[in-house]
Amino acid sequence: VQLVESGGGLVQAGGSRRLSCAASGLSFSNYVMGWFRQAPGKEREIVASIRWKDGRTYYQDSVKGRFTISRDNAENTVALQMNSLKPEDTAVYFCAAGLYGAPWEDWGQGTQVTVSS
Repeated sequence: VQLVESGGGLVQAGGSRRLSCAASGLSFSNYVMGWFRQAPGKEREIVASIRWKDGRTYYQDSVKGRFTISRDNAENTVALQMNSLKPEDTAVYFCAAGLYGAPWEDWGQGTQVTVSS
């Protein structure tokens, strides 16, 4: 399994950023894909997830209405569209994959998102 994130960078508060995760080596129909983040000094937390089979999504309360997770079946990618970014969204963002109902087992290398005030 290989997960490769891209799209991180520096953005001003109120701006937008789109992260992408290219996935390979998965039996996609059985997997859930997720985006996590980890800020300095804090634990890693889930931001959003999507069930590949039916597109069912989950969002952390703090990002509801601002972030959107989506999947592209043809390209085997998962995207995280982030709008109305806030300085507290600053973190390393990780793509993750896991079988539905099981612990997260595969992780990307992470991509830094920095939101300036």
